[in-house]
Amino acid sequence: MLTRSELRGVVVAIVTPFTEDGELDKESLKRITNYLLGKGVHGIMTTGGNGEGPHLLREERKAVTQVVVETVKGQIAVIAGTAACSTMETILLTKDAAEVGADAAIVTPPFYFTLPDNCLYEHYERLTASVDIPVIIYNNPLYTGNNLRPELIAKLADINGIIGLKQSNADLGQLVEVIRLVGDKISILTGIDSQFYPSLCVGSKGIFSTAACIVPQQMVDLFNAFMKGNHKAASAIHMKLQSLNRFFEYDPGYVAPCKEALIMLGLPAGTVRQPLPRLTEQLRTQIRQALSNLGLLNT
Repeated sequence: MLTRSELRGVVVAIVTPFTEDGELDKESLKRITNYLLGKGVHGIMTTGGNGEGPHLLREERKAVTQVVVETVKGQIAVIAGTAACSTMETILLTKDAAEVGADAAIVTPPFYFTLPDNCLYEHYERLTASVDIPVIIYNNPLYTGNNLRPELIAKLADINGIIGLKQSNADLGQLVEVIRLVGDKISILTGIDSQFYPSLCVGSKGIFSTAACIVPQQMVDLFNAFMKGNHKAASAIHMKLQSLNRFFEYDPGYVAPCKEALIMLGLPAGTVRQPLPRLTEQLRTQIRQALSNLGLLNT
């Protein structure tokens, strides 16, 4: 099982490939997993937003995590996205992930209903008491409608079984405040690619990254440069990658851009599952140009 001190570096939010008829493509998932593994990433997150977790059936979520676990063979951590609207379903999904060998679960607050802090706290408290694997909090208010305030995160950090936080709040100031309040009780990582280098500078331990699905080596290089104290190199890599990062943070969503970029690189990501939007030709051209500017494609 994953520990707080082991939760660090570049954790890739992997896509879920589908066949042409919309079924889970396990062989393509293995291929993408091996591609990431070969680039030195520190972990893989399955069935999150970039993995289209909300659009997967329960058995599909379990199958995706199982494929990645079996492919990785313990070389790096596998962290399963197990969020759901209800506490009961979240517990069931987390138990599924544990059953197939996930090292931890990553869980957003419940979505749809706006909930008070005490209900959000009790959700995580009951979850951790009901499962046998560590839990990572995933704060993503844009998608859930429930922002975990720094003060609430500080309380959650005291719950036994919670080892980390993926902070996907666009307000970098809230990340700084969380780090100030929480210290080293749990491992805090950003979930926003454009915040990677700045977040490291204020004390985060790494990133849960969509961009790392496309540019894993560059993201690992950035982290390694920072850890060696080479801020100039880390900052330079970060600014160079921003031309690509921007496609993974804004409309029309980040899944289709990520999958299209993988396909351009020759990896079998497949299409998005409805009702997610596909890319326009204009955006496809812009992504191809960004990849070319990074030296990943021939123009």
